[in-house]
Amino acid sequence: MTIINKHTVMTEGISGTIFRNWANTFSCEPELYFQPSCVEDIKLILEQAKKNGKKVRVCGKGHSPSDIACTNEYLVNLDKFTNILKVDEENCQIKVEAGITIKTLNEDVLPKYNMALSTQGSVSDITVAGSISTGTHGTGKHIGIISTYVTEIELVTADCKLVKCSREENKEIFLAASCSLGCLGIITSVTLQCEPHFKLQQRQMSCSFKEMVTNLDEHISNSEYFRFVWYPHTEGVVYREVDKTTRPKTSSSNWFWDYAIGFYLLQFLYWTSTFCKWLVPVINYVYFKLHSGLRVDIDDYYNIFGFECLFAQYVTDWAIPREKTSEALEDLKSWLDAHPEVRAHFPVEVRFAKQDDLYLSPCYGRDSCYINIVMFRPYGKYVEKDGYWTAYENIMLKYNGRPHWAKEHKLTFKELQNMFPKFERFCEIRENLDPDGRFVNDYIQKVFIPKSKND
Repeated sequence: MTIINKHTVMTEGISGTIFRNWANTFSCEPELYFQPSCVEDIKLILEQAKKNGKKVRVCGKGHSPSDIACTNEYLVNLDKFTNILKVDEENCQIKVEAGITIKTLNEDVLPKYNMALSTQGSVSDITVAGSISTGTHGTGKHIGIISTYVTEIELVTADCKLVKCSREENKEIFLAASCSLGCLGIITSVTLQCEPHFKLQQRQMSCSFKEMVTNLDEHISNSEYFRFVWYPHTEGVVYREVDKTTRPKTSSSNWFWDYAIGFYLLQFLYWTSTFCKWLVPVINYVYFKLHSGLRVDIDDYYNIFGFECLFAQYVTDWAIPREKTSEALEDLKSWLDAHPEVRAHFPVEVRFAKQDDLYLSPCYGRDSCYINIVMFRPYGKYVEKDGYWTAYENIMLKYNGRPHWAKEHKLTFKELQNMFPKFERFCEIRENLDPDGRFVNDYIQKVFIPKSKND
């Protein structure tokens, strides 16, 4: 049986392939797995799918902790779609094929032209298409999700037509395709608005939970790319003030503390806590103290934007109106305090993004705060999370939250249609571009198709 992360070279579909996401929480065995190398290949795949009545999904690097890419029919991987199509140095734009990763852009491509991405998610080993399709975000009071830096998209629709869209051409398709969960067509190229290359200075400090939620607006205003993490079952917060700089690079990294203690020992301790749940608050407190000293790092933007996600985990991430951040966090802390039988891993990560007009963006029409929670799976072991997850989601719903599309959530069409002002319009565009549901899997059916149509 062939495992897809071996990047088997192929020009036509093969069987016996297994797709697993990074956290090993979802997997599938598609009937046929494809790795096209040009637009004509994609058209042939879609023609074959139509002829045989098969559904088609596209997978990237598998970092989404959901089943968004899973299918038992046709699965398309774009690892061969990595070419640079056009560089406009004057306007600081770059057109790339959809399968190139953010990491490759950052490290191998953009430095040649003294260019940089304006934002990125915590993980860079994800494809450009996957990043924009799921609304990947970084943080910053004036920073949008990565999709807002897209100026043009080309995609092959279910009827095998190559459609180009932007704010000037096919605008509604563009506003939908810029965060579309892969259900409008197969994205083949993306043009990104970049900016001149820059370095960032990151100052990592700590404070109490009360101080952070009381003075949150001041903290957000103190730096361009502000983020913080709270350690559940403690009063501890570690925050990062990040701003552009021209100062020389400097690093506070230390292999022993960052990896021997911060990764390997932590995984062992959380594994131990699955037998002794009372250990979790102790672990969280100890690691808060380890992280609470002042650290200053100056590096290329992408090394500062990145965030160490450690080992396999369950994760969910919702966006709420920014002004509701402190209230929501206080509610989450109060719930955990009132339910000592529930033990929550660190970190609760808090980031910010500005409003936009993309139809499925969690930031549509409002400046937002993303609150991200995790439960680790040390050595792949199952860890109970349902009580914590349900309480968190109820709090997010209380404050009109919207889910991050790439992360785990339980919502269906019925709930989602009232969360996103342009949700029904997006569904109309989806049905017009894909009337036969060629790009529909279980995930897409759950979120975009009313239950009456499923029956």
